[in-house]
Amino acid sequence: MPTKPSLMVACAMLFLSVAPAWAHHSFAAEFDSTKPIKLQGTVKKVEFINPHSWITLDVKRPDGTVETWEIEAGAPNAMFRRGVTKDAIPVGMEIVVNGFESKASNHRANGLDITLPNGQRLSLASSAEEKDRGK
Repeated sequence: MPTKPSLMVACAMLFLSVAPAWAHHSFAAEFDSTKPIKLQGTVKKVEFINPHSWITLDVKRPDGTVETWEIEAGAPNAMFRRGVTKDAIPVGMEIVVNGFESKASNHRANGLDITLPNGQRLSLASSAEEKDRGK
């Protein structure tokens, strides 16, 4: 019969092995592949954090109001491999983002790529796999 301390250690190990799975989600769980979106705005913040990087974008609407959008991108390492760094998209730069809107329609999107002012296009290492996007 296992002792109480060994049982507690086994339970803790099981919990720790499952916890990262709770934090991650699939593209299809949060984003809608039938709602492609193109946003043009000014970079407000860039965060390279795991498991996803984030770009906060201020988008000026036709009526003059500004909406703040959160754009989910890939993991920092995947972004770096594609040449996307904080220096590549500094705060204040105007960019265009192509992606898919959140199912919750809460000013969040999964970004596929960005276009810089000089026309350069950079992949955001999206979690949207082709099967999730319906291709």
